[in-house]
Amino acid sequence: MRAPRRSMNAFVGWVRRQPPKVKSFLAVVTGIVALVLLRLVVRDHDNLFVAAEALHALGISVLIYKLTKEKTCAGLSLKTQELTAIFLAVRLYCSFVMEYDIHTLLDSATLITTLWVIYMIRFKLKFSYMEDKDNFAIYYVVGPCAVLALLIHPSTSHHIFNRICWAFCVYLEAVSVLPQLRVMQNTKIVEPFTAHYVFALGVARFLSCAHWVLQVLDTRGRLLTALGYGLWPPMVLLSEIVQTFILADFCYYYVKSVVGGQLVLRIPSGVV
Repeated sequence: MRAPRRSMNAFVGWVRRQPPKVKSFLAVVTGIVALVLLRLVVRDHDNLFVAAEALHALGISVLIYKLTKEKTCAGLSLKTQELTAIFLAVRLYCSFVMEYDIHTLLDSATLITTLWVIYMIRFKLKFSYMEDKDNFAIYYVVGPCAVLALLIHPSTSHHIFNRICWAFCVYLEAVSVLPQLRVMQNTKIVEPFTAHYVFALGVARFLSCAHWVLQVLDTRGRLLTALGYGLWPPMVLLSEIVQTFILADFCYYYVKSVVGGQLVLRIPSGVV
C-alpha cells in the first residue's frame, strides 16, 4: 500500500513542478483518454447525462448530511446554491414547455433539495455562514449570461422566450460554481463534506461534457445541426468544456488529498 502511495505522491510532485503549459497539456490528454474509455465502456452515451445529474443530486445529498449532522454551513457558498436554484428552475420551465423526460424528474428533485439547502443556510444555520468569505458578486455572471442568451440562443421552432431561457440556463450552469470556488480560495482550507460536494460537481460536469462530445462524434456532427445553426451549437459545447475546466484544478487537489490520506483539503495559492 505504501509503495503505490509513494509512487502517486512522486507523480503528483512531478506534475506540480511542471510549467502551466505542460500542466494544461497533461489535463487535455487526461480528458481525451477518459473520453476514449467512456466511449468504449458506455454503450448508450445518453446515460452519461443522466449519470451527471444523478451525481449532482448525490453532491446535494452530501450537503444535506453536513447540514443536518454537523449543524454548520461553514465553507458553503449561499450564492452558488442560489445560482444553482435559478438555472434549475429555468431548465425545469424549459423542460415542461419544450420536452418532458427523465431529466425533468431529476432536475425537480435536485431543485427541491437545493432550495432546502438555501433555507438552512439563510435561516437555521445562519450563525455559521461565512458571509464575508462568500463575496463573489453574482451579477457579474447573471448579467452577462442573460445578455449572451439574448444574443446567442437556439434556432429551433420553439417560442423565442423559451429559446432564450434555454440558452440562459446553459450559460449560467457553466459558471454557477464560481462563488463556491471563491469561498474556498478565501479560506484556503476545505472541510471533507464540502470537498466531496464540489468534487461530485466536478465529475458531474465532466460526464455532462463527455455526453455532448461523444454524442457529436456518434452522430458525426448531425447533433450540432439538430441543435440549430449559427453560434449556438458551438456555444453549447464551449459551455460544457468551460464548466469542466473551471473545476479541473480542484478535482486534481481533491484526488491528491484523498490519495495522501488527508481529511482536510488545503488549497494552494493560485488554485481555483
